[in-house]
Formats: sequence, C-alpha cells, structure tokens
Amino acid sequence: MTKYSFLLGFLFFNLISVAAQNNRTEGKIIKGYGATFTIDNPEIITDTTATLKVIFDVSKTATKNSDINSNLVTAARFLNMHAESGMDLKQLKVAITIHGAAWKDVINDDLYLEKYGTKNPNTELLKQLNEAGVNIIICGQTAAFREIDRSTVNSNVKFALSAMTALLQYQNNGYHFIKF
Repeated sequence: MTKYSFLLGFLFFNLISVAAQNNRTEGKIIKGYGATFTIDNPEIITDTTATLKVIFDVSKTATKNSDINSNLVTAARFLNMHAESGMDLKQLKVAITIHGAAWKDVINDDLYLEKYGTKNPNTELLKQLNEAGVNIIICGQTAAFREIDRSTVNSNVKFALSAMTALLQYQNNGYHFIKF
C-alpha cells in the first residue's frame, strides 16, 4: 500500500465519520443523552399515531464506575428517536426495572461517592428520565440483598417487591419487554 492510498483511505474513513455525525440528532426529550440518527426512507414506517408501551429490564452496569450505564441511555434514546419521528411524549409509556449488577446505578450520590470515590454518573439521566414520566423501578429483593433502601437510593427510583413482579405487572398492562 502506498502512502497515497493509505492517505486516501484515511480521508474517506474520516469523511464517512463526519457524515454520520452530521446525521446525529440530540434528544428532544432527554437532553444530553440518547442521541439518535435520522434514517432516510425506512421500509418499516413508524406509526406515529400509536401509543408505545415498553419496559426495559436492566441488570448490567458499566465496567467503569465513572461511566454512565449505557442500558439506561437506551431508554433516553427510545424517547428521543420517537419524538424526533413526530410522536408526542404522552404516546410513549416507558418503565425500567433495575436489578442484578445495575443496583449501583440508582444509588444516591453520597453512597456512590463513599463506595466508588466519585458521584453517581447516572444521577442527571435518572432525573431527566423521571421528569419525562419514565418509571424507574428497583427490585426490592436486590435492594434488600445489597442493603440499600429509600434513604440511599436516588429519589427518582421506585421500589417494587421484585423485578419479576414489576415486569409481570407491566406486561399484564400492555407494556412490551426489552431485555438488556
């Protein structure tokens, strides 16, 4: 490979990256989280007259304690991309169950700082999700096992008997299950 073909390849890759970034849209509902891409002429057309009800099941966490849980960002992206497609927030019913390793992502800043040496990177995202009407639910069994309670969990989080119970109840009420 000559240095010119390498240079052309490098420039082409960077142009593609810039084009993709220019196609990226910041969130209309959740600011600073869950940016989306515009999809031109999709074959599967989004029904912007529907009501979408979804419950995300989050049991994994970020590998680094200073990183946001990307699975929580998925809920923000869901809201943002549907708002961008023309749907109103009242058409988007979203809930998130938290259990397993994700428990730490919903503890308050004080406990997170004590345990991990930094404030919880998910705090602002949880606040915005809650303000958008998202029900963020901690598994009561996970909370009890981890010895956390309402005084140590982010105030935007609700407690359920268990994640299993919340998942069943939401699905019985027409929410569709998405596992992360």
